[in-house]
Amino acid sequence: MASYYAGVFGSEEPHFLESCSLCRKHLGRNSDIFMYRGDKAFCSNECREEQIESDEAKEKSWKLSARSLRKKSSEAAKDCKTVRTGTLVVA
Repeated sequence: MASYYAGVFGSEEPHFLESCSLCRKHLGRNSDIFMYRGDKAFCSNECREEQIESDEAKEKSWKLSARSLRKKSSEAAKDCKTVRTGTLVVA
């Protein structure tokens, strides 16, 4: 059986409003759909909140990793000796 959204949007690929982005539960036509970031549909507020918490944890991890990399590169830069090169013109 073709999906409702495939008929509406003219596509045979599964539409993002057909199932919960987290638990993959089918989203019925007459059921509430909880949206997140405009393109993720969820069957319940609990699934939506779990995704939000997961995304926030990933973002925090990425920020800590980036901060650690910046710190390491600045420490490496301090260890390097500066060598100045240039041209000396004597008349």
